[in-house]
Amino acid sequence: MILPGLIDVHVHLRVPGGEHKEDFHTGSAAALAGGFTTLMAMPNTRPPLVTLSDWRIAQLAATRHSLCDVFLYAGASAAHLDELPALAEQVPALKLYMDETYGDLTVQGLDNLAAVFKAWPASKVLAVHAEDLSLAAAISLSTTLPRPLHICHVSRRAEIELIARAKAKGFPVTCEVTPHHLFLTQKDAQRLGALGLVRPPLADQSDQDALWEHLGETIDIIASDHAPHTLAEKGSTNPPCGVPGLESTLPLMLSAVSQERLSMDRLRQLLYDNPRRIFNLPEQPETWIEVDPQEEYTFPMHPLYTKCGWSPFTHMPMTGCVKRVVLRGKEVFKDGVVLKSH
Repeated sequence: MILPGLIDVHVHLRVPGGEHKEDFHTGSAAALAGGFTTLMAMPNTRPPLVTLSDWRIAQLAATRHSLCDVFLYAGASAAHLDELPALAEQVPALKLYMDETYGDLTVQGLDNLAAVFKAWPASKVLAVHAEDLSLAAAISLSTTLPRPLHICHVSRRAEIELIARAKAKGFPVTCEVTPHHLFLTQKDAQRLGALGLVRPPLADQSDQDALWEHLGETIDIIASDHAPHTLAEKGSTNPPCGVPGLESTLPLMLSAVSQERLSMDRLRQLLYDNPRRIFNLPEQPETWIEVDPQEEYTFPMHPLYTKCGWSPFTHMPMTGCVKRVVLRGKEVFKDGVVLKSH
């Protein structure tokens, strides 16, 4: 079965400052192995991408070293509000962290949040990490300072139901969910230990059920939130939050198709049509992926390309895998092997 080259709008490629976890080459190789030909990478790096100069340096490195198309978010910072107009002319979207994150990018306080909303143009997406009460605040701000608001990694019933009500009222809100919130719960977190430690945390069964209930309409995008850390870091006394996801996302969703939990058309909407439309991303000519939607196997089928080298989904039975990826007319992945750069 042929699908377009898929789009992941939420990945952490750890450049600059975290190259021991992932880099543009390894992360984009993992993307191709997972059927993704376009990535949007987050700005909570070291240093964070809150100035035009730092963003340009990182974007140039991404363009030079990535095996697929990589677009970088800029990060919102109360200390660098003056940078936002210039950044808006260059970057595809702004990421606003209203809750704790990796790196020093959290923006809090109504004055600071309102200033970010005002400074960012209404023509471009403002993506937010907003949990619980922060989510309500973000939606409220988007009604008084109208902006296309995209809610990242929604994980709880109360949150997705609030988003559904906001959409029903015509608010300019979109949202994404991750495969780890769709396929893992608190029970898995107990089994996985630090390897299941993510932000937002894995929720209970009722929360997961709500995500599946809203997958057919309210949810716009499936995004991996690929957030690699080394096994040594995960095994430390202070393990960081995050799991890799670029290579497991499509197999998980294809497995859901095989179980008739969603259709192949809906999968395409969630992983290609909606991401490209919402973030106004360019088309890639002569680009497609080939999948076998019926092949059964135990994940992973081949050694993982992500530099961290592990997955919370290891040993999980799956149905559906990526067989071949063509990017701009060139075969770049086939039968478990990344072949060429673009």
